[in-house]
Amino acid sequence: MSERAFTTVITGANRGIGFELSAQYLAEGWQVYACCRQPEAASKLQTLSANPALRLCQLDVTDWASVKGLAIHLASTPVDILINNAGLFGGDRQSFGNLDYDRWLQVLDVNTLGPYRVSTALADSVARSTHRTIVNLSSSMASIQDYSSGGGYIYRSSKTALNMVTVNLAHDLKPRGITVLAVDPGWVRTDMGGPNAELDPEQSATGIRAVLEQSSVATSERFVSWENKTHPW
Repeated sequence: MSERAFTTVITGANRGIGFELSAQYLAEGWQVYACCRQPEAASKLQTLSANPALRLCQLDVTDWASVKGLAIHLASTPVDILINNAGLFGGDRQSFGNLDYDRWLQVLDVNTLGPYRVSTALADSVARSTHRTIVNLSSSMASIQDYSSGGGYIYRSSKTALNMVTVNLAHDLKPRGITVLAVDPGWVRTDMGGPNAELDPEQSATGIRAVLEQSSVATSERFVSWENKTHPW
């Protein structure tokens, strides 16, 4: 009997870092469940569809029925690494006295509640795997201790809250042998990061994968950069 291929589930896989992580894990022989809201419109992701190890999955991380549907679909599949990558920035109105409150709630729903929904729904599948790892993609802008610039109310608060979710998940899932990390992918040239960002998606994804390869339940509950440098909470 052949050995089971390792499996990763990646949210927000249709572009940017999520797409690059999907491509790299496929190249390493992993089975990849690449999730996004409209896989039929994910033209870039579909360029990888010739690889039989790729599974395109419809997922809206703000919709519990959608998340639960994915969990049912994966009920018999051990998930080695769950990568909660789907996220929003929140637009330009993020300064004192100039906030879009409806947008703030939307960003919190995607960036903070979304990873919690997916992690809780897939925890059993992760617990049955070999790697047993959940990673939440955070941001250096989430750090409370390392803070000097102001602004960014919407995005900062959503990622800072995600860090607290990460700590809670790490605590609650540690008895099941599950590692939970918050990883800052860096400032990346994506639709969110813009053309002047420091890193290309390939660099960031390669670094994130290296971080995950070195992680274990003993190093759970950490906030690190894509270079595996510890960030202050």
